[in-house]
Amino acid sequence: MAELLVEARLLTEVIRISRHIPKGILKQAKDSSLPVTIRIGKGGVTEQVLVELREQLGKRGLVKLKANRGLLSNSEERSTCFDGLAQDSDSVLVHSIGNVAVFWLS
Repeated sequence: MAELLVEARLLTEVIRISRHIPKGILKQAKDSSLPVTIRIGKGGVTEQVLVELREQLGKRGLVKLKANRGLLSNSEERSTCFDGLAQDSDSVLVHSIGNVAVFWLS
């Protein structure tokens, strides 16, 4: 029962956050011409990846990140990783598909 309550809270939180993303930002995030500027390599998510994400968010506001294939094996791992990066960088996970995620500094 407690697990269902936690899942319901997470679902509500995701819906609440997504409502605050302007349509223009969401459109830019989904645009395939937005270049990948950060890659997570075989070393995984390191402090340097987080520092780079914060720096680029400060300069650009919208950053596309890609994890190497095989690094995050399933959707649950990817979701956990991308949500953690968003939280640690004080940004919003705008869009993710496969191994690619887009973060926005609101």
